[in-house]
Amino acid sequence: MPDSSDGSATLSPARIRYALLALALGGFGIGSTEFVAMGLLPDLAQDLLPALYASSPDAANAQAGWLITAYALGVVVGAPTIAAAAARWPRKQLLLALLAAFTLSTIASALLPTFGLVLAARFVAALPHGAYFGIASLVAADLMGPGKRARGVALVLGGLTIANVIGVPSITWLGQTSGWRVAYLVVAAIFAATFVAVAALVPLQDGNPQATMRSELRAFGRVQVWFALGIGAVGFGGLFAVYTYVAPLVMEVTGLGAGAVPLVLVVIGVGMTIGNFIGGALADRSVRRSMYGFFVVMLLALTGLALSAESVPGLLIGVFFVGAASSALSPTIQTRLMDVSHDSQSIAAALNHSALNVGNALGAFLGGLAIAGGLGYVAPVWIGLGLSGLGLLLTVATFLVDRVRRGNGVELPYGTAAIRVVAAE
Repeated sequence: MPDSSDGSATLSPARIRYALLALALGGFGIGSTEFVAMGLLPDLAQDLLPALYASSPDAANAQAGWLITAYALGVVVGAPTIAAAAARWPRKQLLLALLAAFTLSTIASALLPTFGLVLAARFVAALPHGAYFGIASLVAADLMGPGKRARGVALVLGGLTIANVIGVPSITWLGQTSGWRVAYLVVAAIFAATFVAVAALVPLQDGNPQATMRSELRAFGRVQVWFALGIGAVGFGGLFAVYTYVAPLVMEVTGLGAGAVPLVLVVIGVGMTIGNFIGGALADRSVRRSMYGFFVVMLLALTGLALSAESVPGLLIGVFFVGAASSALSPTIQTRLMDVSHDSQSIAAALNHSALNVGNALGAFLGGLAIAGGLGYVAPVWIGLGLSGLGLLLTVATFLVDRVRRGNGVELPYGTAAIRVVAAE
C-alpha cells in the first residue's frame, strides 16, 4: 500500500488510535443513516404515504421499504464507480469529499416533501457509502500494519455496529417522539462532525499512482471475486429481510409496543458489535473456517427466530445472534475480496459494501413482497433463512474452486481462463 505522508510507522500509538476513531465515526454515521429507517418504517409510511397508510398499513409499510431498497441500490452503484474512478486520489481528500456528500444528501433526505423526492435523496445519499468504507478500510489497514488487515477493517466497521447499539436506537426514539425528519438532521450533524474529525486527525495518504479505471475494473474478470460478491449479496439478505421489518415484527408478532423497538435495536446492535470484532480477529487466522462457521450460526439463529418470535426471549435471542453472525461475516468477506482481487485493491475494498447492499435490497424487497402478499411478518425471517442458505452454498463452491486449483498443482489467476484450464485438465 502507498505510504502515508506522515508514515504510519512514525505515528504515535495515540495518533493512530485517534485516526482510527475518526474513521469509525464515519461508520457510525453511515450505520445511523442506513439503519434508522428500519426502526422508523411505520412513521415514514404514515407521513409520506398517508392515503395508503389509512387504507392499508401493511401495504404502506411494504412500499416504505423501498426507501431502504433505494439506499441499498445507491451503494451498489456508487461503490465500484467512485472507488475505480478515484483510486489515484489522495485518500484523505477523497474521504473528506465523500463526507461532504453524505452531509448534504442527508439534509436533503430530511427536508424534501414527498415520498418520490425522499426516495431519490436516499439513493443519492447512498452513493458514497461503499467508497467511504473501502477507502477508510485501506487507510485503517495501513495504520494497523502487516498481519492485521481484518482487524483494521473491523475497527472501521465497528463504528457501524456501535451505531446499532447507541445511534440507531436513540435516533429511532428521537424520530418517534420528534419526527423522522429531525432524526435525519441529527444524522447529518454526525457526518459534519466526522468531516471535522477526519480533517484534523487522519494522516495524509497517497492514492495508488499506478491505478487506472481499467486496472481497477479488472477485478470483475476474476471468477473468485464474483463468488465473494455473491456470498455477500445473497447471504446478507438474511440479515436485512429481518432488520428491514423489525418494527412490525416486534409490534405485530411479539405484541410489544412501539417503545420496545429501540430496545430490540439495541440488542441487534450489541450482537453486531460483538460479532464484528470476533469476525475480524478470526478472519486474520482463517477466512475459510470463519465463513463456514458464521453462516452455520446465521442459519441456526434465523430458524430459532422464525419459530419463537412470538415470545420475548425468542425474539431477543434470535435477533442478537442474527446480528452477531451477519456482522462477523462482513470483515471476513471483505478480507476474502481483498485476497482474490490482487492489484485491484480500492475497488475490492468498496465492492464488499455493494454486495452487502444487494443483500439489503434483496432482503427488503422479498420481505416486502411476502408481507404485501398476506404471509405475515414472520415470512421475511423464513426468506432470510433461504437467502443465507444460498450464501453458504456459494461459500462451499468458492473454496472448492480453490481446492481444485491447488489439486492441479498449477498457480492460476482467478478468472474465467483459470476455470477453463482446470476443466480441461
